[in-house]
Amino acid sequence: MSSDRYLTPAAMQRVEEEIKRSRFVTTLAHAPTLEAARACIAGVRDEFPTASHNCWAYVVGPPGSTSQIGMSDDGEPHGSAGRPMLTVLLHAGVGDIVAVVTRYFGGTLLGVGGLVRAYSGGVQLALATLPTVERVPTALLDVVIDYAAITPFQRLAPDFEAVLVHQEFGLDASYRVKLPLSRIDAFRTALAELTNGQALVEIAPSE
Repeated sequence: MSSDRYLTPAAMQRVEEEIKRSRFVTTLAHAPTLEAARACIAGVRDEFPTASHNCWAYVVGPPGSTSQIGMSDDGEPHGSAGRPMLTVLLHAGVGDIVAVVTRYFGGTLLGVGGLVRAYSGGVQLALATLPTVERVPTALLDVVIDYAAITPFQRLAPDFEAVLVHQEFGLDASYRVKLPLSRIDAFRTALAELTNGQALVEIAPSE
């Protein structure tokens, strides 16, 4: 998988467990931007306003990227919640992800080691069943070919994950095609070979 294509959460995921009478609720969600991560954290806080702690961590960007990360122990001992949660996220193979672990204190102290295990374990448990989807940056191309090339072109398109968005038939056949950014150069080359250099290919203007 190239660096611009990676797995992201396909839906919100939530798991719950009880550890020494404390209730831990772990929420994972898609966070393609810092704003989305913060909105998710605020939303969980609003959902569990009476919780003892709402600790969180996020990774915005490709899996393992540290350019846009954040974490909070939210009142737990320093380093016992946010940092272990972030460590799990950075090694999860999933990007654009936020985790919030909500704790209702049950009266038994877990100690720093116990808290680290509880918070990191909650994230690992949620990741085990997290539905994911591949993030694929795409572009739109305008393609003009002559009629003789239509059938070969339509056969060629799926090889490059190209989807025909729009077509018009006048003097020539005109198509608007959506395909992954990483496939554009190879697609142009294949079209040139297919049409002996006669195909017109341009990046479509943004809508």
